[in-house]
Amino acid sequence: MRNPLSDKIVSIPPSGIRKFFDIVNEMEGAISLGVGEPDFDTPWHIREEGIYSLEKGRTFYTSNAGLKQLKDEICNYLKRRFEVSYDPDTEIMVTVGGSEAIDVAMRAMLNPGDEVLIPQPSYVSYLPCVTLADGVPVIIELEEKDQFKLTPEKLLEKITDKTKILVLPFPNNPTGAIMEKHELEEIAKIVIEKDLFVVTDEIYSELTYQRKHATIAAFPGMKERTVLINGFSKSYAMTGWRLGYAAAPDLILKQMLKIHQYAIMCAPTTSQYAAVSALKNGDPDVEMMRESYDQRRRFLLNAFREMGIDCFEPLGAFYTFPNISRFGMTSEEFATKLLMEEKVAVVPGTAFGACGEGFVRISYAYSLKSLKEALSRIERFVKRHDGKAE
Repeated sequence: MRNPLSDKIVSIPPSGIRKFFDIVNEMEGAISLGVGEPDFDTPWHIREEGIYSLEKGRTFYTSNAGLKQLKDEICNYLKRRFEVSYDPDTEIMVTVGGSEAIDVAMRAMLNPGDEVLIPQPSYVSYLPCVTLADGVPVIIELEEKDQFKLTPEKLLEKITDKTKILVLPFPNNPTGAIMEKHELEEIAKIVIEKDLFVVTDEIYSELTYQRKHATIAAFPGMKERTVLINGFSKSYAMTGWRLGYAAAPDLILKQMLKIHQYAIMCAPTTSQYAAVSALKNGDPDVEMMRESYDQRRRFLLNAFREMGIDCFEPLGAFYTFPNISRFGMTSEEFATKLLMEEKVAVVPGTAFGACGEGFVRISYAYSLKSLKEALSRIERFVKRHDGKAE
């Protein structure tokens, strides 16, 4: 029998995040600090709107691009929060999570051989989505000394005449790094000068601490070059509702919508009705969750300091990215031993790119009680292995 599989698909490795959690699921007494999922329930008014939509029999397809009410609210939100204006009829598309938006953006924009700049460490889906769209991923290695920000120098270093898209993964998963307005301004100048496009993943835009999130799409000349991706999973604790959106120029969105029509039809109707309530009435919920995450963030950073573990201060998302290189283990070895010896699951930094070596990702989207117990176990592990790091 001939090979039934695509060489391209076979060549893509599975996500480096999943391995540890398959083990955790079978391990009694294990604590997972790895999954990027809020521990809050979806706020009641959002769930109630979803329930009401079912009670009213709203179980039909919506239009391909999404409910008109939801697209209107997305535009209101982007204008209110980030000072960027979109036309709900031609520049907004509701997707099955932010991940679908990343995929269809790449497929709509790339021709074979086009290069896509991907700053790493970053979310695991960017690189395979580029590969699946026949693009060429080009990695920009971010460094701790730069607070894992994208610098103009690093960007210019990687641009060639084949470069078409820059991925902007900020606030960042896994590092928690952010890009401030003045820093984005410098990147925007280069993007315009070099005639590039940007896919900006802003799924953690509501989860920033001490700084307000800024979008590169709001800078002069950038909206027509930018696909802005966001969603409801992180900000509103709606991971299982599977809902995101893309805001983009009509020229690009029309082609993204074509792929979405054939592959998906439309995002879940119940989720869309619930999301209208999230955007209309969810600001207090977001503020409450953000304050709670900030408390946990500061708690973790303080605990790392007391253990003598170096960790730059993350100002976004709900992850820390401590440096574990002093223990003389690879990130994979550290994470494996910590899981086997203390039953605490973290993610090796290398799951997010080779330059994540020497780091692990620890999520603080968990209760303080769970974090305290996990940190107590990590402290035991650190004390046991500290002397061996020669």
